[in-house]
Amino acid sequence: MNLSMRWLNDYIKPDVPVKRYAADMTMSGSKVELFMTEGQELKNIVAGKVLSIEKHPNADTLYICKVDTGGDKPLQIVTGADNVTQGAFVPVAMNDSVVFGGKEIKAGKLRGELSEGMLCSLSELGLSVNDFPYAREDGIFLLGDDCEKTVGMDIREAIGLNDTVVEFEITSNRPDCLSVIGLARETAATYGEKLEVQPLSVQAGGGDVNEVISVEVKNPQLCTRYAAAAVKDVKIEPSPRWMRERLRAAGVRPINNIVDITNYVMLEYGHPMHAFDLRHVTGAKIVVRNAEDGEAITTLDGVKRKLSPGMLVIADSANPTAVAGVMGGEFSGVYDDTSTVIFESACFNGASVRSTSKKLGLRTESSSRFEKGLDPENCMPALMRACELVEKLEAGIVCDGFADVYGAKKERTRLTLDHAAICGLLGLEIPESDMRRTLKSLGFEVDGKQVTVPSFRADVECGADLAEEIARIYGYDKIPATAIRGLADGQLSREQKFGRMVSQILIAAGYSEIITYSFISPKYYDKIGLPKDSTLRKSLTISNPLGEDTSIMRTTALPSMLEVLAKNYHNRNAAVRFYEIATEYAPQDGEKLPREDKKIMLGCYGAGVDFFALKGCVETLLECAGITGWDIEAVQHDNAFHPGRCARVAIKGEELGVLGEIHPLIAENYDVQAKMYAARIDFRALLAHSNPEKKYKPLPKFPAMTRDLALVCDDDMPVLLIQKEIEASVGGILEKLEMFDVYRGKQIGEGKKSVAYSLKLRALDRTLTDDECDKAVQKALEALEKKDVKLRS
Repeated sequence: MNLSMRWLNDYIKPDVPVKRYAADMTMSGSKVELFMTEGQELKNIVAGKVLSIEKHPNADTLYICKVDTGGDKPLQIVTGADNVTQGAFVPVAMNDSVVFGGKEIKAGKLRGELSEGMLCSLSELGLSVNDFPYAREDGIFLLGDDCEKTVGMDIREAIGLNDTVVEFEITSNRPDCLSVIGLARETAATYGEKLEVQPLSVQAGGGDVNEVISVEVKNPQLCTRYAAAAVKDVKIEPSPRWMRERLRAAGVRPINNIVDITNYVMLEYGHPMHAFDLRHVTGAKIVVRNAEDGEAITTLDGVKRKLSPGMLVIADSANPTAVAGVMGGEFSGVYDDTSTVIFESACFNGASVRSTSKKLGLRTESSSRFEKGLDPENCMPALMRACELVEKLEAGIVCDGFADVYGAKKERTRLTLDHAAICGLLGLEIPESDMRRTLKSLGFEVDGKQVTVPSFRADVECGADLAEEIARIYGYDKIPATAIRGLADGQLSREQKFGRMVSQILIAAGYSEIITYSFISPKYYDKIGLPKDSTLRKSLTISNPLGEDTSIMRTTALPSMLEVLAKNYHNRNAAVRFYEIATEYAPQDGEKLPREDKKIMLGCYGAGVDFFALKGCVETLLECAGITGWDIEAVQHDNAFHPGRCARVAIKGEELGVLGEIHPLIAENYDVQAKMYAARIDFRALLAHSNPEKKYKPLPKFPAMTRDLALVCDDDMPVLLIQKEIEASVGGILEKLEMFDVYRGKQIGEGKKSVAYSLKLRALDRTLTDDECDKAVQKALEALEKKDVKLRS
């Protein structure tokens, strides 16, 4: 809803800057999207008077004008428009000016003659002939009598293009705020001021309306009220400038006085209206009924639309003339020769209008308002306002009375003003007198403890709604912060924190998170080579599965990860790294519900991925979790993994997980030719051994000593065993142990390998001597020799 601040001033004048007004209204519940001033991009454009005009000596279609702009001397401006006359007042874009669209105007020469600016057309001011009907669309805008003709005046002020417009976002439960009066009421309540709404007055005198038109409503459930007024001796002409300005500011295109009146009332009162030419109302009778089967109507946009019996139409005694609440028919408009007009002000069922609008694929300003649910009590004020404007604009003679068909009137909601309950709900003490004043300013009737809700506030249904109305006007920012009982002390559990840490570590390692379904197909177990007698095949069966592919709860998340890797491979993703903190479901004897285990699943393939890269990622995860003393041992019995490239991670014999390359035969089951790698780590076991505490270690005061060892051992000996022997033998002075080379060759011997380590030795309380270091290394060599590991010669 675009609100003209100039229009708002008819009802209340908020004495604050527009920026503050936007903030205050947003805080009180009427959210402001933006505000702007009309013509704000126009710069250095003034009203000027043409002193003389003559032909350009070097061009047949150009003219040289002398224009007074209020400066020391007239400006010389070259123009190609042929409608400029001497003495005319025109918009002048002077040197270093900006016209609509951001185009800059500078002085220059045209065909050898100096032009110190430009005379502007309507389009160069961002306007059209709808804004100034007397102007020429393809010529210079000659200011009419409805404009200020003061030489040198800013053109925006001269033509009224300087209104400030505030755009509101109106929620669907507040259709009353889709109007100037509704927003003025909210403004008055926000600032504690009085809303000034002048009483409506219609002189009439055009004879009895019932002699001109009659109304029949055949479906009072879908049309709760239908009111009509008649205007004779209509004069169709442009609306006055003040009305055109307000319509333009609201985003509505001015057309003519009668149509503009209906749009003006819709914006002012929030109630859509329609004007019919009486000549096209057969039988001078309006019938509100459901469309008949097979009936069709050509709407104002020229499209023939098929109607269905569920749609409500406005008809005459012969045919439908409008789709109720959506759009009029092609002959339901107002024409230049229209002499008698029927104004319609009705209230249609919101759900019916929405359904009809959707079925016809036709959404209009009218339908968007009706579908939110309008107030039947607003029909008559809107109709009276339209008649009042007709008389004010001298556009015709209003007939006496109104044709008003009003069905069962809805009882207004009555609530109790419970001061203690509202204060308890809001958590603050507000005087009851302030509550009464607030509710009255919003249109509520307050009599003692009884509050009568206005008919335009159908969204207020209970005491909590009253509390909300009071709170938003009192100011949400004034309500003290209060801890939510039972939830304020809520924190992430240790398991939740650990899960987030795991995700952060894996994301930093280049892995992307995936989420897979917990229910899978029984065939998935065959695809990963699970033995027929494996306990993992004992799965929980879903009683109402979506299909066989999702019929059991998984006991291992490995097939889910492999399915994702395969899908990415078939989609030609060259390299991927995925992780998932997955849930596995293990049935429990005697229990209906399974045990839910969480596993950290890793899956990858492509460039830069191999067994050692995956192993490094798992080790990084263990180190970041503060876990120490783990073992990585070769495994050959897992059917899903390559027998020579698979390992298990364990602490003191307790298995944490398994990692390795997927067996080539298993990869074939997924039709993947690339080497796939996966890891399955027990989340809760990892959590149990984790140590979140980080201990500070001061920087060393004493220098380190280094030693390098090249050791020869059997080719099948795990290097981790060698590493542990060195760590145990050297003791506390070993600061860092790093393997930097593995070599196999003729020099070493068949079935042997050379493993090279770098040892960093340091004592925290002294500088180590060479003798101490040599003794520690010798001790390690002696221990290794017992394991048939010798120093390479």
